[in-house]
Amino acid sequence: MLVEDDPAKRRYEILVDDALAGFAQYLPRDEVLIFTHTEVDPGFQNKGVGSALMRGTLDQVRAQGQRVVSRCPFMTAFINRHPEYADLITSLD
Repeated sequence: MLVEDDPAKRRYEILVDDALAGFAQYLPRDEVLIFTHTEVDPGFQNKGVGSALMRGTLDQVRAQGQRVVSRCPFMTAFINRHPEYADLITSLD
């Protein structure tokens, strides 16, 4: 599984055997990415693809020195279950 940022589409995508298996959509705001929606193709659900997408996305966000605002229930639930990513959460105050 490969997670890549596609800035033109404003989303992180996960590829499984070169097939698009899911994505996490975002809106960029300076050093903050506002995640609005995550989608996993039905054929890849319940196979760990969503979790791999979240890990890959959040690891890349961290490596780039960015932070996240999660307006996506899937991402919020993932971060709640994986507090090692809680430090990436910020607000738009």
